[in-house]
Amino acid sequence: MFGFKKSPANNNTNNAQTPNPGRRTASEPTLNVPDLKSNPLDDDDNGYFGKGATKNKPKGRAHGSASADFDSMSVQELETYAVDKSKETTDTVNNCLKIAENIRGDATRTLDTLHQQGEQIERTHHMAADMDKDLSKGEKLLNNLGGMFSMPWKPTKTKKIDGPTITKDDNNYKSKKSRAEQREKLGLAPAPKGKSTSKTPSEPTNALQQVELEKQKQDDGLDDLSNILGDLKGMAVDMGSELDRQNKALDHLQEDVDELNSRVKGANQRARKLLNK
Repeated sequence: MFGFKKSPANNNTNNAQTPNPGRRTASEPTLNVPDLKSNPLDDDDNGYFGKGATKNKPKGRAHGSASADFDSMSVQELETYAVDKSKETTDTVNNCLKIAENIRGDATRTLDTLHQQGEQIERTHHMAADMDKDLSKGEKLLNNLGGMFSMPWKPTKTKKIDGPTITKDDNNYKSKKSRAEQREKLGLAPAPKGKSTSKTPSEPTNALQQVELEKQKQDDGLDDLSNILGDLKGMAVDMGSELDRQNKALDHLQEDVDELNSRVKGANQRARKLLNK
C-alpha cells in the first residue's frame, strides 16, 4: 500500500552505470592476478596447505616422526631394519679397523727406519774411533821424525775417543729384537694382532640370530682395534725413546769429530814444518 514501483527507465539506467565484471570488450587489456593462496614453487594446484604441500614431505627422525614410522612398520620390516643397521655398524667398525691397521703399518716402517738410522750413527761413531787409532799412529811417526831434527813434538789431546756409548735402551731393544727373531724361527711367534681368531658361528636362521652374529663381529673388531691402539701407543713411546737416544749419540759423535778435526789440523801443520826443514 505504501510501496511504489520503480520505472523501467530507472532500472535500465542503474544497469548501465554498474559494469559487469564478467563481460569485457575486445579492446580491453587483460590483467593476470596471481593467486596468493598457492605456493609459486609448488607444482601442485592444491596450495600451501593442500595435499601437494604434504605429498613429498620427508619422513624420518628429522621431522620427529621416527616413532610414528616404527609404529606403522610390520614385524618383518622392523627385523629387516634392525639387520640392516647392525650390518652398517659392522661395516663402520671394519673400516676403522682397516684405517688403524694402515696406521700401524706406517708406524712400523717408521720405527724400523729410525732404528736403521740409529745403527748408522753407531757405525759412523765406530769409524771415528778407528780414525783416532790411525791418527795416533801418524802422530807417533811425526814425533819420531821430529826427534831426528831435535824437534820433538807432542800432539794436543783434549779427550779420549772411545766410540759410541751403549745405553740401557740399546740393550733392551737388541734383546727384544733377538727374542722376536728367535721365536719367529722356532714358529712360536704370536698371531698378528688385528685379526680375530674366534670361531665362526653357524649360519643364522632368523633376524635375531643375524643381529647377534653382527654383534659378535663388532665385538671382535673392537677387540682387534683396542689391540692395535695399544701397539700404536707402544710404538709411539719407542719412537720417542729412539729419538732421544739418537740426539744424545749425535752430540757425542759431534764432540769426537771436532776432536779429530783439531788433531788432524795439528798433524798437518807438524808435517809442513818438517817438510820445510
